[in-house]
Amino acid sequence: MTKSRRMGLNAVIFGLGSHEAGWRMPESNAVASTDLDYWIDIARRAEDGGFDALFLGDVLALQQSADRHLSDAMDPLVILSALAAVTTRIGLIGTASTSFDHPFHLARRFASLDHITKGRAGWNIVTSSNPLEAYNFGLDAMPDHGDRYDRAADVTEAVLALWDSWQIDARIADKQTGIYLDPLKVRCVDHDGPFVRSRGPLNVPRSPQGRPILAQAGASEAGRDFAARYADMVFTVQSDLIEAQSFYRDMKGRAARHGRAPESLMIYPGIVPIAAPTRHQAEDRLAQMNGFMVVEHVLAKLSEFLGDDLSQADLDDTLPETIGANAAKSQSSQSRVAVLVGIARRDRLSLRQLLMRLASGRGHLLAVGTGADIADTMQDWFDNGAADGFNVMAPVMPGDLARFIDFVIPELAERTLFAVDHQPTLRQRLRLPAIPGFVWSH
Repeated sequence: MTKSRRMGLNAVIFGLGSHEAGWRMPESNAVASTDLDYWIDIARRAEDGGFDALFLGDVLALQQSADRHLSDAMDPLVILSALAAVTTRIGLIGTASTSFDHPFHLARRFASLDHITKGRAGWNIVTSSNPLEAYNFGLDAMPDHGDRYDRAADVTEAVLALWDSWQIDARIADKQTGIYLDPLKVRCVDHDGPFVRSRGPLNVPRSPQGRPILAQAGASEAGRDFAARYADMVFTVQSDLIEAQSFYRDMKGRAARHGRAPESLMIYPGIVPIAAPTRHQAEDRLAQMNGFMVVEHVLAKLSEFLGDDLSQADLDDTLPETIGANAAKSQSSQSRVAVLVGIARRDRLSLRQLLMRLASGRGHLLAVGTGADIADTMQDWFDNGAADGFNVMAPVMPGDLARFIDFVIPELAERTLFAVDHQPTLRQRLRLPAIPGFVWSH
């Protein structure tokens, strides 16, 4: 492995797995998502397997068709705080919304997580798009896409200012003199933006990494520009190498135009791996998962994404050419719509086949086969300008995470693409630039 480049691996955990029907698999404990032992087991497996970080997504609502799929979701920060006590190396990245959280709360919670993990925390910045989330917070609808990103920028600027309100050496804690901190090294920020205000300073000292890692997953024009300005990691939905290469080049170029080193912005496509000793066994496992798919539920989800009612469509026909035109009118992810429509058109999928792709990984890269097969795909993307690392989205937990660790990671290590990194902070492990101590004039 060259010293200049190393493939990053981030374990992404959605409930009981990324497959919509994962909770129905015979091996699954369908109610494990509220059991702390389940999360501890996953975190320890991921850490022992060599993953750099573990990531938890979040939606602030009981989602549509909750009667037919796992939709309950506990607070990621609560889970990650518990996992901080039972892990020592793996990064812990959690989702929090700029649409509904105040920057002081965000800055304080993630700085606290960074302290208790000794520098392993990360914030996945989301703007929220589901109207059910809006209802839960007293709104009649979500703001327009552009307004959500304008607010996200304002909130993020405030959070960064609050994290910077302490210099690294502000806390003296001198018992002899009775001076706990140097007041000249802690400042008010007086953030007064178009959406949020905060006087500061934060009441948590500067965190071990300087600030937690920032991740972001928007792929629209506004989302890409936001990520190029603020993110350390970009989580992206890609299923085609050429499209992934185009996204990669675009994001690195945007980072440069914002005055950043391109390598300071890490691109992480999602990959849904189904690994087995033989390709036939892996394909059988995918077929088993898809056999538990509730067609009506996944069809309703696809209809929601695309902004078209597909309930009466022939499942054995291809996706109608007019489908997707109404997506911009909905609050669904614009990038996800483009990916799903692109998959259907490129691979000439029937609607039924598209439902299976949506159920298995929501449009992310699906990799089915032996450890070598999956490593081949990952190496192709990594070596050819499409990825700096991968969000590994095991379809059924913990079984498919264990199979990835057993079958794929040894292949990546053998090819010198990946090695377990024991540097103390997540920022160091990801080879990201250090955050200098904040200095201001008086």
